[in-house]
Amino acid sequence: MVTLYGYPPCSTCKKAEKWLKEQGIDYTYVHIVESTPTKEELDDLWKQSDLPLKKFFNTSGQVYRNEGIKDKLPHLSEDEQLELLTSNGMLLKRPIVTNGEKTTVGFSEKSFTDVWG
Repeated sequence: MVTLYGYPPCSTCKKAEKWLKEQGIDYTYVHIVESTPTKEELDDLWKQSDLPLKKFFNTSGQVYRNEGIKDKLPHLSEDEQLELLTSNGMLLKRPIVTNGEKTTVGFSEKSFTDVWG
């Protein structure tokens, strides 16, 4: 089963949902702010993604900018970064899509086709 962690007003999440529906892929939607992944869940998602942990940060979000996270990030351990990401769902780049074995972060039609197509 595929799970999409998203934020309802997010246009990128809506594009990802549309793509999944068009491909006939059933998924469960999880509101990323109301049900932010735990540190353990996020660690698993990160390892499944083969991406650097910094790619999980929503760098265009207000919380990221207002908290000055760009300047703090280089000085944080991976454990501290995971803690920070789980402290506020708005810090997470979205959508995060996973089937428990593979995980994608953000949406591009090419990456979705490569991984989920």
